[in-house]
Amino acid sequence: MSAAGSGADPGPAPAAPSPRAHWVLLGCLIALSTLFAVWYLLPGQHWIAGLSVFVLPPALLAVGVALRSRLAAYWAGVLALFWFCHGVMLAWSSPDERLYAWIELILALAVIFSANLAGMKARLGRKRS
Repeated sequence: MSAAGSGADPGPAPAAPSPRAHWVLLGCLIALSTLFAVWYLLPGQHWIAGLSVFVLPPALLAVGVALRSRLAAYWAGVLALFWFCHGVMLAWSSPDERLYAWIELILALAVIFSANLAGMKARLGRKRS
């Protein structure tokens, strides 16, 4: 028997992000999209790959976050793990791209924390009985 059918309380609904975390998330996604556009599109290298893999995902997620979609905030946090790994890899291995990589690292961490702040507050803010 499922938890829903057993009468068990499923717990509180996911907390809505605070306005400050929402704006930080939105700003970081726009900044990531801009960073990737400068990094990959302006030099003229890998234009299609840079646009489809790096520029469009944070731009589309920014639109979703601006529309207050919790699913967009979730996927932003998931993709930020990829951006974090990408930044670490390039900061370690490519001295020419190190500045871009560090900016990507910082923005990815900000996306991860701002996307998950409401959930962390809800989870860690509970009183233990």
